[in-house]
Amino acid sequence: MRVLQNLFDNNKRWAAKIKESDPDFFAKLSRQQSPEYLWIGCSDSRVPANEIVDMLPGEIFVHRNIANLVVHTDLNCLSVIQYAVEVLKIKHIIVCGHYGCGGIQAAMGSEDLGLIDNWLRNVKDIYRQHQVNIDALQNEKERVDLLCELNVIEQVANICHTTIVQRAWKAGQELTVHGWIYSIEDGVLKDLDVCVTNPEEISQTHRIK
Repeated sequence: MRVLQNLFDNNKRWAAKIKESDPDFFAKLSRQQSPEYLWIGCSDSRVPANEIVDMLPGEIFVHRNIANLVVHTDLNCLSVIQYAVEVLKIKHIIVCGHYGCGGIQAAMGSEDLGLIDNWLRNVKDIYRQHQVNIDALQNEKERVDLLCELNVIEQVANICHTTIVQRAWKAGQELTVHGWIYSIEDGVLKDLDVCVTNPEEISQTHRIK
């Protein structure tokens, strides 16, 4: 089937519903986008950024990839961060992982999955650093979920270590980086109590002058 008609029908109903509640919504949206938030999340289809925080289009800028990684050689992700920080002037960057992440589970195993193994090597490195504490847990779900949390914390640090974010702080721009995790089982977000607001809160090794 060349045309997925059901998706076009869904789109028409969705657009009509939005216009019914706010007739000028799309006209205003087309003139500019001015979100205060950048969401970096997992590509998992069960973790849609806007819906989770009940926000409309235009209110949150989104980047998603497998296991919500921020890799310093990933020009796609870095370009999103730069645009969000320097052009959109967002005030908050949120890294949001989710429990039971398939990418995290795969990184904890030894199966040959092909190309994605190179991407997930970033998660394997985190697992290696914390393996003693993770493997000490008796329950497999608990082990996976702990690595999901540790992965989010690591990605928050990776964002803070970028020259993009540090230059923004140096220029006096208001910018906070947060680490959250989402439970697909109940739809509830959890704050991992990771919140960085300035370069004084990151390691001396990664600070730029």
